[in-house]
Amino acid sequence: MSLPLEGLSAIVTGAGRGLGRAEALELAGLGASVVVNDYGQPGRDGSGEASAAPAEQVAEEIRAAGGRAVAHLGDVSDFAAARALIDLAVGTYGKLDILVNNAGILRDRMVFSMSEDEWDSVVRVHLKGHFNTTHFASVHWRERSKAVGGPVYGRVVNTSSEAFLAGSAGQPNYAAAKGGIVGLTTSTALALRKYGVTANAICPRARTRMTEDVFAGFAEPGDGELDPLAPEHVSPLVGYLASPAASHITGQLLVVHGGMVAIVERPKVAAQFDAAKEAFSYEELDAVLSPYYEARPSDETFAATEVLGLKKG
Repeated sequence: MSLPLEGLSAIVTGAGRGLGRAEALELAGLGASVVVNDYGQPGRDGSGEASAAPAEQVAEEIRAAGGRAVAHLGDVSDFAAARALIDLAVGTYGKLDILVNNAGILRDRMVFSMSEDEWDSVVRVHLKGHFNTTHFASVHWRERSKAVGGPVYGRVVNTSSEAFLAGSAGQPNYAAAKGGIVGLTTSTALALRKYGVTANAICPRARTRMTEDVFAGFAEPGDGELDPLAPEHVSPLVGYLASPAASHITGQLLVVHGGMVAIVERPKVAAQFDAAKEAFSYEELDAVLSPYYEARPSDETFAATEVLGLKKG
């Protein structure tokens, strides 16, 4: 019996540790040949001996289990490095089929305390990094589609966050970047549909090195129990969205953690008001909008804070 991703090649960015590592291992376990991307460089272990870069360690872990994997140590927020990443996948495996964008950093601070660099660095790595790899992957898929005269196999799985949905007060840079990723995902889904490519976004909740401070107050698992915030709760969904079984799923946003997957509905229009004449005046807007918002709860905003309470039933 063949594996669901057998014969397919994949890239996972930010895969040296945490969520990306779990996703790379999941894809490899399902049969994909993987390019493990992470910006981490070789270092030294506790004894002072040279140690491989995290991406190389994960690639070796996949190979040791009988899979195929190579490492890429470039920064996906760099346009040329992203091009080299896609070129490495195509050059090594003959084509690219799956792109999982996961790489990111945190620079948490309130909006009134945030520096320009803290804003720029997070938006660059998350949002620009997602765009860079998606751009070069989409070029590859479009060229392949034109060459064969029809659809090809292509999957994009992007990483958004509940911080975007709920409006995390201490993460304006992160929330903005993750909201931008959803917009990039839905645009990509529409643009690449005719080439056979799907694009979806997930909002994972996982305890990793990057989020250890964020989830410091969450209960740790007991002996023999799987952490509800373990990345292994997230990676199977990535494997599914990357598979042939999900060929009809595109432009979607899903929240995933702790044995639960929730599908997020697109925004809906709550109310519409029309000007009596050609255009609204200030007075007319005051007459229709003020009563409407006075009748709504004062703390009800566009932020969907209820997603933070989602858990396995």
